[in-house]
Amino acid sequence: MSKKVKRAAKKRVKTQDAFQNPITRSGLFMPNPLEATGYPLTRFTRDWQTINSLYRSHWVVRRIIDVIPEDMVKNGYTIKSQINPNKLQEIEATIRRTRSEQAIVRGLKWGRLYGGAGALIMIDGQEDQLDQPLELDQVMPGSYRGLLVLDRWSGIMPDDPLIMDTADPEYGRPDTYTITSDVMERGIHVHHSRIIRFMGRPLPYLEELAENYWGASEIEHVYDELRKRDNVSWNIAMLTFMANLRVMKMEGMGQILATGNQRAQEDLYNTVQAMNAMMNNNSIQIIGENDNYESHQYTFGGLGEVYDRFMMDLAGAAETPVTKLFGRSPAGMNATGESDMQNYYDTIEEKQENELRPVYDKLLPIIMISTLGGVPDDFNYDFNPVRRAPEEEMADLASKNTDSVTKAFQAGLISQRVALKELRQQSEFTGMWTNITDEDIEKADDEVMNPDEGAMGDGLFGDFEQGDEEQEAPAPEPPYDEKHSNTPEDTKE
Repeated sequence: MSKKVKRAAKKRVKTQDAFQNPITRSGLFMPNPLEATGYPLTRFTRDWQTINSLYRSHWVVRRIIDVIPEDMVKNGYTIKSQINPNKLQEIEATIRRTRSEQAIVRGLKWGRLYGGAGALIMIDGQEDQLDQPLELDQVMPGSYRGLLVLDRWSGIMPDDPLIMDTADPEYGRPDTYTITSDVMERGIHVHHSRIIRFMGRPLPYLEELAENYWGASEIEHVYDELRKRDNVSWNIAMLTFMANLRVMKMEGMGQILATGNQRAQEDLYNTVQAMNAMMNNNSIQIIGENDNYESHQYTFGGLGEVYDRFMMDLAGAAETPVTKLFGRSPAGMNATGESDMQNYYDTIEEKQENELRPVYDKLLPIIMISTLGGVPDDFNYDFNPVRRAPEEEMADLASKNTDSVTKAFQAGLISQRVALKELRQQSEFTGMWTNITDEDIEKADDEVMNPDEGAMGDGLFGDFEQGDEEQEAPAPEPPYDEKHSNTPEDTKE
């Protein structure tokens, strides 16, 4: 390559990498409304006084914070374990007695409101061991006392040391917390294993550091849309005062105002006030001979559609359907709101897995040890469905599921035992076949039936109800004519 080519390759040319049109004032760095738009870093989460005021006084903000946590916990969960039903009732009694579910809902709310909150797991007899890890084998029967919920601004503060054990589910989080609650001694250091964290909206690492390892308030994400909606609502309310505008035309009013005569202006004002006072509901208005009175009525067509658009924007920012957030029925032709509610149910299920499951993973084993003395080897749990279908829909679903199981049994695809297992498993959703027990399943036949052996009633339920022992069929009764025939002996009598 020649030197001339090399110099040409090194030559730098100044270019512009964005659209500009100075004549129309459009494009980069042009003085137009779009270029004036900016997105400053406000960190509204730290303005806890405004957050408190909004939560206390604004009903929409309260619903944004409260609705999702309440729906996350409302339908509960089902423990998947071969535990005696009586033992499950004891666990439920412990949760009710300690009001643990109410505390969890409160922690989720404060986490969404302030960006972070924590709950201290209170174990009787371990008050002087709060700075030590919580060992499950040290939990005594009946020692669980409940949860003490504290928000990030008034009770719990992360300490500097971080969890360095990569096997710990909370790796990278604070290792200890300082609790400053009024109900216990101030400045107590508590190990993270005794703390349940409730996070706000997740943040990038640097922003999380700025928030002391907490998240962002939910209000920070809806604040702009909230202001837009409130301004539109207030403007519509003010416009209603102009629905019936009265106009009074008075002769010589301009001259009176132009002269600057204070006495004349006061007389004019008093006259207008007297005329307004004398107006009654019978539409009587007393005016001068040369005066004129007019009434103008305004229509507000289209304002409802504008308001609905801002409601939808706010609902989208809050991840809550309009029907759920504002308590109104869906509008529009053939509108049902089913698609919006289905998206909402999916969001709730996602939050249950990401936010609520870590809470129960830490808390339920402690409750079970305190109540039952240990944790079963097969312990597991699933969240109950968020959506509860109507009774007619559930009945139709149960009928279809039962029909599918029976057809599979008749076709020789599954055994009687498998069929009963399928029916009982469906009972969690349909509410039917709940009385099928483990003992019933064990007694059922595990052999797949030949399709030619009989119908559903002869196989799935007939043999099952008969049991393992064969029963002798009763002798048939004689026909009615034989039992009541007139014998010679009867005639003689």
